[in-house]
Amino acid sequence: MRKSLFKKYLRITSFTILISFFLLGLVMLTFITTNWQDEKQSLLEKNASSVAKLAATGAQEEADGHYTLPGSDMKVFMNFFAENINSDIFIIDLTGKPVLTALGSGSEDPVATEVNIPQEMIKIAVATGMYSNESTMGGLYKKQHYVVGVPIRYTAADESTVTIGTVFAACGFQEFSLYRANLIQMFLLAAVASFMISFCIVWLFSYNLVRPLRQMAAAAKSFGDGNFSVRLPVTGQDEIGQLALAFNNMASSLAGGENVRRNFIANVSHELKTPMTTIAGFIDGILDGTIPPEKQRHYLQIVSAEVKRLSRLVRTMLDLSRIDSGELHLRPSRFDLVGTILETLISFEKTIEEKRIEVRGLENIDSLFVDGDPDMIHQVVYNLIENAAKFTNEGGYIEVRVQDFDNRTTVAIKNSGAGIPSDEIGMIFDRFYKTDKSRSKDKTGMGLGLYIVKTIIKLHGGEITVSSIENEYCQFEFWLPKVSTVPALGKEPQKLRDGKEKNADKG
Repeated sequence: MRKSLFKKYLRITSFTILISFFLLGLVMLTFITTNWQDEKQSLLEKNASSVAKLAATGAQEEADGHYTLPGSDMKVFMNFFAENINSDIFIIDLTGKPVLTALGSGSEDPVATEVNIPQEMIKIAVATGMYSNESTMGGLYKKQHYVVGVPIRYTAADESTVTIGTVFAACGFQEFSLYRANLIQMFLLAAVASFMISFCIVWLFSYNLVRPLRQMAAAAKSFGDGNFSVRLPVTGQDEIGQLALAFNNMASSLAGGENVRRNFIANVSHELKTPMTTIAGFIDGILDGTIPPEKQRHYLQIVSAEVKRLSRLVRTMLDLSRIDSGELHLRPSRFDLVGTILETLISFEKTIEEKRIEVRGLENIDSLFVDGDPDMIHQVVYNLIENAAKFTNEGGYIEVRVQDFDNRTTVAIKNSGAGIPSDEIGMIFDRFYKTDKSRSKDKTGMGLGLYIVKTIIKLHGGEITVSSIENEYCQFEFWLPKVSTVPALGKEPQKLRDGKEKNADKG
């Protein structure tokens, strides 16, 4: 049977409360017992000492040196003291024989007054000045009684002090047992009431504590079924509230990731289906003779373009896979950055001519060698110029600016056109993100180009930024650090220096 966290917590808490009540009761009973014994001992000692003083006053010295303890005239005083403290009082001679007895405890335990008191008790009372212990007084009682004994000190004619007997005061435990039973009964009633109240409070607290966890479990199950719309109520700022907030953030992230995944699958499916359908249709037309021979070259060029498009798509997907797996590594060397830019512009010559785009910034541009991965930087430049050519308006311009500084080299590619909305600039480098999805001119992209561009620039230790004004321009600018400051080339500078030296030798 599955044990819930609620039941476990409730069981442990209830057990802890019971143990606490038990220890509290044990400590309380111990304290009360000790306190009762101390008070009883003080009371018995005080009254026994009073009787001992009266007995010493009423004692008489015999001619032979013996002493006679007072007789029946002490009985009235002893009865008074015995009834006053609810105890039995005995005057005992040194031989242990009871001389006078006053019964005031009302004990049901019969008193055998003819039994002598043990000498050990008398010796302790005489030697220490007081005897205090639980005892039957040598069989005087059938049950244990609490007994206090004090010596009777007689002052002789020569001013010497002589011990002539002892006074013992004894009380039974019936009174204390009754008092303790009443106390235990009151404690149990209070403990049961307190436990019930505590149990209800703990039950309510445990239920409220576990309820968010149950909601999280249900929400997690919904996530497993593909439903990411469930959100948890955030009811406080404690750990549970923070956990619920983090859970909601995770749900939002998962929902966003799921939407991205679905869009990605839809985009990839479309990107693969469209060129493959075109390729298959034209090839079938050539094979079955539907397309005449004089037009086959034209359609084969279309097929070639679609194949190249598929190749770019596959390469983009491979680059994304390498980025996710951490396998995208640089192969640094020294190359001409300006040459890379010019080669890329030439590859878009047809688009530039068709849209009558003016290319600016090439008038006084010279070769500029940088250190990095030439293939990756070519991909960066290609993606940026492709975007610029794609989104530049008819008769607009593309401006390229390259600047060399002491610690970095910057490249800015600016184009006229609709630009990027200000609320979308912060998301432009996110994977699978495409601006203006309903009216975008980019019908073929998947929103991966700029994400890959940013990743490549970061690998080189640089940074890329974007600035735009709607209906005016859009500009992407990136910079590459000099080789001594490139983190990703940490183990390559020596190789690069060797390569430079070889190139210098060849020069």
